[in-house]
Amino acid sequence: MSRRFDHLGDVETFITVVDKGSLTAAAIALATTASVLSRAISRLETRLGAQLLRRTTRRLSLTEPGRLYLEQARQAFVLIEDAERGMRGTAGELAGRVRLSVPTTYGHHRLPSLLSRFSQRYPKVGIDLSITNRNVDLAAEGYDLAIRLGPLPDSRLVSRHLEDVALCLLAAPAYGALAGMPTDIEALARHACLPFVMPSTGRISPWMLRDDKGKDIDWAPQAGVRLSDDVLGVVSLALAGLGICQTFDFIGRDLIAQGRAVEVLPQARGRSRPISVIYAPHRQLSAAARALIDFLVDPNAD
Repeated sequence: MSRRFDHLGDVETFITVVDKGSLTAAAIALATTASVLSRAISRLETRLGAQLLRRTTRRLSLTEPGRLYLEQARQAFVLIEDAERGMRGTAGELAGRVRLSVPTTYGHHRLPSLLSRFSQRYPKVGIDLSITNRNVDLAAEGYDLAIRLGPLPDSRLVSRHLEDVALCLLAAPAYGALAGMPTDIEALARHACLPFVMPSTGRISPWMLRDDKGKDIDWAPQAGVRLSDDVLGVVSLALAGLGICQTFDFIGRDLIAQGRAVEVLPQARGRSRPISVIYAPHRQLSAAARALIDFLVDPNAD
């Protein structure tokens, strides 16, 4: 009886060649020769009855069947990796690795203390952490989980709600001493307010405020300095005395306690943004990934 999957080595070769960008680079990574890898890909193309790569003397490029096959092959290898990690975790103490992507605000100011407690509870679980404001593609980039801020758009991803985080307005004491502080929302228009430009749309992210009558207001700040890509930058600019910013309360609390910032218009508080952890529904999560999700949802659970 022939083996059904004796070609998996050729599949792995195909993925490596695409990842490395050339047969030569892949040969170095796999400690073999480019001719051996070329034959492996040819065998795979013969088996599938389709051309996967266009080869020229200068470059390799994926065909459309190659792109589709690459995506599904990656997912298959991820499932195998998850199964192995899950088996290692069932042999006693929970073990394995979890790939996690988080935004900068959460990654720098909320996650460290949580990961410290998680690591104490599960010392054999490793975390591959990416802190970025870019929304990663979980399936294509091989992430187990990601944390997202704000309302989630309709998608095929599964989400679990972690918390709702209050928002506040901050400025440096030096800014107040120089320019004074606004006394109401309307007065904000006469101050240096530091806007964040959302990379995905190129539009200014509105400040989420609530007036003294309980009405929710989305107010678009305008200023000479506009920041994009890293939302924590507005906090740094505010601390340098350049103006007023809006940020999460878990960031503002520490800065206010340290005397580095003062709260602006505390009466305009009341709005919050949700924080969620997401994962792909088709992916078989490892025991370690499930443990991290459960911990983030309820860090105080036994």
